[in-house]
Amino acid sequence: MSFISLLQTAGGSSSILMSVLPFGLIIIIFYFFIIRPQNKKQKETEKMLSALKKGDKVVTIGGIHGVISSTKEKTVIVKVDDDAKIEFSRNAIATVVTEKVEKPGKGDKKSDKAEAASTAETESKTETDSSTEENK
Repeated sequence: MSFISLLQTAGGSSSILMSVLPFGLIIIIFYFFIIRPQNKKQKETEKMLSALKKGDKVVTIGGIHGVISSTKEKTVIVKVDDDAKIEFSRNAIATVVTEKVEKPGKGDKKSDKAEAASTAETESKTETDSSTEENK
């Protein structure tokens, strides 16, 4: 009887491993797809909040747009109009607005298509002009 119970125990340990393995894989997947990116984003937000300075254009969590007029240790004063200033907790700042001027470049698909169309149009006009001159 003791030999049979040992075989059952040995067989049971492999079934325990097979039942624990999927849970381990799920935990690893959660870590790499949910926990790790969230921690990374939180660190970036903390870095952004600590780097706030006078003159930065910001948007609050509530959607208020303004310019930082002064900063304190835990709060910032945001100028939303000529005469209106509001004091917010630093944690209430959602983003710092950076204005980027987009110039059409070589990587822009619309400018590439427009450039190709204008080149083709110019070539067709040139061919038409040269063929009309030959006919004269």
